[in-house]
Amino acid sequence: MKKIILPFSILCYAFVFNNVHAQNVASIPQYQGYTLAWHDEFDENKLNEKDWTYELGNRNGWGNHELEYYTSSPKNIYTSKGNLVIEARREKKDDFDYTSARIDTKNKQEFLYGRIDMRAKLPVDKGLWPALWLLGSNISTVPWPKCGEIDVMELIGKNPKEVVGSFHWKKADGTEGTINNKYDLTDEDFSKNFHVYSLIWRKDSMQILVDNFPYVKVAREDFNDGTYPFDKPFFLLFNVAVGGDWPGNPDNATKFPQKMLVDYVRYYKLNY
Repeated sequence: MKKIILPFSILCYAFVFNNVHAQNVASIPQYQGYTLAWHDEFDENKLNEKDWTYELGNRNGWGNHELEYYTSSPKNIYTSKGNLVIEARREKKDDFDYTSARIDTKNKQEFLYGRIDMRAKLPVDKGLWPALWLLGSNISTVPWPKCGEIDVMELIGKNPKEVVGSFHWKKADGTEGTINNKYDLTDEDFSKNFHVYSLIWRKDSMQILVDNFPYVKVAREDFNDGTYPFDKPFFLLFNVAVGGDWPGNPDNATKFPQKMLVDYVRYYKLNY
């Protein structure tokens, strides 16, 4: 083996970098029965494209008659002060009046059983639709809804104090099945402070939580009518949609730009 002598400054830098990284990981909360397997704290000066992919365009309204055009522009998606920022803007792009961003971990990071925590501050106003969610990794060969969908957090801008958690699958008659529930804040809305949105995913049961409070609980037998997709890997998606069938469209009173801030996403693998 060839002996390599590194300059003292490089050795110091390596020590400091590794020590800081170790401290950052050590400071992340742990859960009994789980092991931290992957996380993104969004502390770098740009999105880590080894883990994330930009989804671009409008793609016929993404099946929901959405109005935005998704871009990878630093005006629409960037990191700032330890947060990922997805910014919806009222601006022209091709034939569209709004721009925003949508990213996913497809073919880069996949998840099956465990716990996912996402700490975020949400935009609220008419026509906005921020979401933190997952799709079945086999969606390219097993179309939605048979591939499965887990919405850990969706907010409809006209309901600023309410988030919705949902599970979607394909029923035996070929239609979409949905199990969901809503979580309401009693005083302030979801734009005022960060909240932690979580999924606890076990082989035979799942829960969706806000600030560690479970408000959607399902068991495997709840999906007997159709194909159960939640025993296969899924990937993450973050986006802020503008308009669509569910939120309705923004109007002249809707303020832009609007930002969703994500402080971190952490995946804890379930210990068997």
